[in-house]
Amino acid sequence: MNTRMRRALVTGGAGFIGSALVRRLVASGAWQVTTFDKLTYAGNLESLPGVLDAPQHRFVQGDVADEVAVRRVLAESQPEVIFHLAAESHVDRSIDGPREFLQTNVVGTFTLLTEALRYHQALEGAARACFRFLHVSTDEVFGSLGDTGHFTEQTPYAPSSPYSATKAASDHLVRAWHHTYGLPVLLTNCSNNYGPYQFPEKLIPHMIVRALRGETLPVYGTGANVRDWLHVDDHASALECVATAGRVGETYLVSGHNEARNLDLVHALCSHLDVLRPRADGQSYAAQITFVTDRPGHDFRYAIDASKLTRELGWQPAHTLTDGLAATVQWYLEHERWWQRILSGAYRADRIGLARAA
Repeated sequence: MNTRMRRALVTGGAGFIGSALVRRLVASGAWQVTTFDKLTYAGNLESLPGVLDAPQHRFVQGDVADEVAVRRVLAESQPEVIFHLAAESHVDRSIDGPREFLQTNVVGTFTLLTEALRYHQALEGAARACFRFLHVSTDEVFGSLGDTGHFTEQTPYAPSSPYSATKAASDHLVRAWHHTYGLPVLLTNCSNNYGPYQFPEKLIPHMIVRALRGETLPVYGTGANVRDWLHVDDHASALECVATAGRVGETYLVSGHNEARNLDLVHALCSHLDVLRPRADGQSYAAQITFVTDRPGHDFRYAIDASKLTRELGWQPAHTLTDGLAATVQWYLEHERWWQRILSGAYRADRIGLARAA
């Protein structure tokens, strides 16, 4: 094996964003990658086609909250960069059952930080100097925006859901380990991701799958809530960019610069499906749209100013929302076996997140 390859440990590497990052790193030929994943309901080794058996890739099943497993994988993989993506990430699930979010997002991050610090302190010379811990987070930690304005790296935290509260806590832990113990960390906060291999509970694949199955397309409230959409491959490129060129201790916001109302997004998905797989009755899939009671604490708008990432590191997204959505719909049409295997298991495409208290 090429000894000049950089060594990366990717936690949550069998998840949606993690698998996109692993696929990118392995395909580049510049990284030796260890994927560390608990394989919960959203972890899927089928999201790593052509990667699992690659000579520069190794998969280890484990929990970031398990200090013995974390210590072992660090000793075995000897990473120069830890990409920390392992997280419970679905807002609706956090409303119904926040305990798992606390365990993975807070306790897991604490455990990983503790073991990463132990590992880093044992390094010497160049190995110690080049080590980085990249913590991947969300724009939801900032709360909700009104009709105008954007989140920046200076925006105060104001999480609204159990999910965003646990991610905010993990962000603070990472910064504390840097300022208190000198762990060389980097942080990113991203906007909503979409693209291939996304678990079908998330908005875009959820709507595609339900439309194809002839089911209603439930839109919260009036569908006026706005999200800033980032293609997962653009996110993966940003993470590699930050890990290799970012300044230690800094936070970088990542955005696709693609704001859309939820209702407009669903209509766009229906339009793509109308072209790529027309309904037998000739009607638009938009006829399946229904409006349902809004979820508790639903933030109105997210939007990110990612100019720091562009200005300092030269990163730019490659996908427009129009092109990215069309390609995503096409991918789900061509990979029906992938999502059918998920839906035939424990996950059912039912609406969750209505519980008012856990």
